[in-house]
Parts: sequence; C-alpha cells; structure tokens
Amino acid sequence: MGMRKSSIHTKEEFGSAQYHIEFKTPFMPEEAPGSQARGNSGVYLMGRYEMQVLDSFTEEPRDNYCGGIYKKAVPIVNACAPPEEWQTYDITFNAPQYDGSGKKVKDASFTAVHNGITIHDNVVLPDVTPGGVSGEEAAVGVLMFQDHGDDVNYRNVWVKPLD
Repeated sequence: MGMRKSSIHTKEEFGSAQYHIEFKTPFMPEEAPGSQARGNSGVYLMGRYEMQVLDSFTEEPRDNYCGGIYKKAVPIVNACAPPEEWQTYDITFNAPQYDGSGKKVKDASFTAVHNGITIHDNVVLPDVTPGGVSGEEAAVGVLMFQDHGDDVNYRNVWVKPLD
C-alpha cells in the first residue's frame, strides 16, 4: 500500500503488541540528505507513539530520522537500507498501564529491531509524540501510518497482541 493524500489507520485498537512492518522509502535525490522531505512518513503505535520513517541512509541517528521515536528517542545505531529497498521494523510495544481509577501506574515502553538490528532496547515513553490521533495517552489505540505526501510504501504488516 502506498501512502498518499491522508494518513490511514486500523479499525481495531491494540494495547501491548508485537508489530511487524515492512516499508520502502522513495529515491528523492532532489531533496537534501537527511531532509524531512525525503520519503517522510511514520508508524504510530496506538496512534500516539511515532516511529519515524524517512530516507536516512548513511545519516547519523536522530530522533526525527528513520527509526527515531519522534522528539523522544534516538536509535542506538542507524540501520537504514538505501531508498527503494524494502526494510523491516519489528517492535515489541508495552502499552501504558492504568489502575482501576484510571491513574497511570506504568509508562509505555518498547524494543525495536530495524532490518535485524536492535535500535531501541526497552525504551520508556512517559508520554505521546506529537501528530498522532490524540495528545492523551490511553490503554489501547490504532496502528496508524502517517502521510506527508511522499510515496512511501508499506506491505506485510501484522500485529500480534500480547494481552
């Protein structure tokens, strides 16, 4: 599925889950290396926590480059493949937990493997990233693919709930 004109999301909502996502960024040599205009998209876990998708091949890791958790966490290493090559994210995501009164008792956390390389290892997320379906945390949410107008493609996406 190519990403154009609007972000898309699942109908079903998920809490803690394992995610497998394959994506391909376009070759955009007219844009500067590392530019946010170079194959920009994002995978939003629970519709609230963005793992960046971007052509960041050969760039130093940053939170707004491929594999980064936007404005929250820099990948341990840049594991990006060149544009126009299929890449994988394998993510184990632990949703925030709440007590009976609705008070959060545990932050969200995740481990992410990009193209077979661990890039985040049990990273804690005390709150959401910008641009998702809501600025508020929740116990469950949709899987969303962000549209920034670039021809980013996704395939072979699956979610296995951990609950």
